[in-house]
Amino acid sequence: MSAIAYYLVLPFIYLISILPFPLLYLISDGFYVLLYYVIGYRKKIVLANLRNSFPDKSDKEIKRLCKDFYHYLCDLFLETFKTLTISKKAMLKHCYFSPQAKAVFDKVADEKKSIVLVMGHLGNWEWAGNTFSLQCKQQLYVIYHPLQNKQFNKLIIDMRTRFGTKLIVMKDTFREMVAKRSEVNATAFIADQTPLPDGAYWTTFLNQDTPVFKGTEKIAQKLKYPIVYACIKRVKRGQYEIFAEMLCENPAGTKEDEISEMHTRRLEKDIIAQPEVWLWSHRRWKHKRVTA
Repeated sequence: MSAIAYYLVLPFIYLISILPFPLLYLISDGFYVLLYYVIGYRKKIVLANLRNSFPDKSDKEIKRLCKDFYHYLCDLFLETFKTLTISKKAMLKHCYFSPQAKAVFDKVADEKKSIVLVMGHLGNWEWAGNTFSLQCKQQLYVIYHPLQNKQFNKLIIDMRTRFGTKLIVMKDTFREMVAKRSEVNATAFIADQTPLPDGAYWTTFLNQDTPVFKGTEKIAQKLKYPIVYACIKRVKRGQYEIFAEMLCENPAGTKEDEISEMHTRRLEKDIIAQPEVWLWSHRRWKHKRVTA
């Protein structure tokens, strides 16, 4: 997107952000028809991912799940833009902690411990970051890839940092975390992205041979930070609840790949429980394991 195109689109993005939720989701329904039936955005990838992940489901079930996913994807897209103007009160109404999850984060904050927060592209992770920064005692850092388009990258940064979240560029993760050891914080790792096959941990995930980033495990072990796993469940349209649990209190005492396997299994369980709200359009399985 050129700078001119960005500034032409920007007013419409802000218009979407101020719409009341019923109208927002009416527009989302229209986007769904366009995305699924007309454009067919990554439909082949989504269907292949679903069929490979759920070989026991019938073709009818897979197609139903595919449609449900596209409805969710359109909602997620517009919900993300809503962050530009949503009030704190409304944010906490639409995305909130379970009492147990809040207790987990309060406990480690009171103990003056920084944590590694691991999660997946499940539910609305953008809103979850806002809610965390509004309600938790520790500073939240989110690792991200800068976008090539400078204007759109700034817009995304503004949305993600509006309620106090701070960002770390992925390539600077370890250095930045070491530099911030004097404060009590939480660094969020979205752990279901696709790493290069060399150096990844390979496991079976959703019935497929899958590489997993080892950075979450290695950094937690080096810094001796407890690892908390978080899941964002969609309660109903436009409403999400954040669940969390202590995944590993002493990473330094674990075996190699043990933590990577733990958070992968935990995410897999949550995806199976609510499959329509995971990012199936992502090319998660584009790499194949190289065997000797």
